[in-house]
Amino acid sequence: MCGFVAVLDPDGDVTALRPRVLAQARSLRHRGPDWSGVQADPHAILAHERLAIVDVQHGAQPLVSMNGQHVLAVNGEIYNHRELRADFAVDTFRTDSDCEVLLPLYAAHVDQSPGAWLNRVNGMFAFVLWDRQRNDWLIARDPIGVIPLYTGRDAEDRLWVASELKALAQVCVSVETFPPGCWQSAAMTKPARYYQPTWRAYSAVEYGPEDPAALRAALEASVHRHLMSDVPYGVLLSGGLDSSLVVALMQAQADRSVRTYSIGFSQRAFDEAPFAAEVARHLGTDHTTLVMGESDVLAMVPRMPDVYDEPFADSSQLPTCMV
Repeated sequence: MCGFVAVLDPDGDVTALRPRVLAQARSLRHRGPDWSGVQADPHAILAHERLAIVDVQHGAQPLVSMNGQHVLAVNGEIYNHRELRADFAVDTFRTDSDCEVLLPLYAAHVDQSPGAWLNRVNGMFAFVLWDRQRNDWLIARDPIGVIPLYTGRDAEDRLWVASELKALAQVCVSVETFPPGCWQSAAMTKPARYYQPTWRAYSAVEYGPEDPAALRAALEASVHRHLMSDVPYGVLLSGGLDSSLVVALMQAQADRSVRTYSIGFSQRAFDEAPFAAEVARHLGTDHTTLVMGESDVLAMVPRMPDVYDEPFADSSQLPTCMV
């Protein structure tokens, strides 16, 4: 994950806000300890805190297009960036970063609604793109809202955008969660939807009998996309069906032991670590178990409001934070 903060005002000068933007970005340093960057214009300031995953050496943000007209700050990953890059000349790109492909995609469709090309992007993402030439912006969030994104207005009606609520709480008079599957430009008063999920009841007659081979192929393809990384990765293994299946598919595609982690509890009634350890032994992963006792829980609870920003009542937040 990464984090970014931006302030946008196509009708006013935000230059004096640069120190404040940087201060708010520093509140997100835990999201991106590898690099801090900023791009500042009279009408827009974008600050980014990076966690380097793809193109560690050259993928620093905010990213700037080759012609200098477009500035981009992203949190997330674009899983099909190589397929999307194939539509453009090699010299279109400065880096091998997966996120940079959003810049030429925007430029190629700048006179059209972003909805069409956003639906081509396979990934989890939230981004803000500043168009210097048009004095305009594009804000967008992935279809189901995996990546967080918040927007707010300050007392001067300037738009602020950030990856966490805490980065806006001290500067905005009102803050909203930017909805999943939506985009917004400077001329719009509210976000527009580019992705609309469809819901249908399952019908054995319509879909036919279960096809384990097709299901496995789809799961393998999804896991393969998520393994895109230039740095080591790990996975939380609870010992349940879902995480065990994901780890099995990861290990089948890996050339070394996958790093797995699980949380055990000193109270045996809540402890699933033995099941996770059994799965790890069976799959041959490089497994680590951490044990959470009563003192760990009590020490972790006061941190939760700072971690999650807003009410969140799932007890799994404690072991997840320990991982």
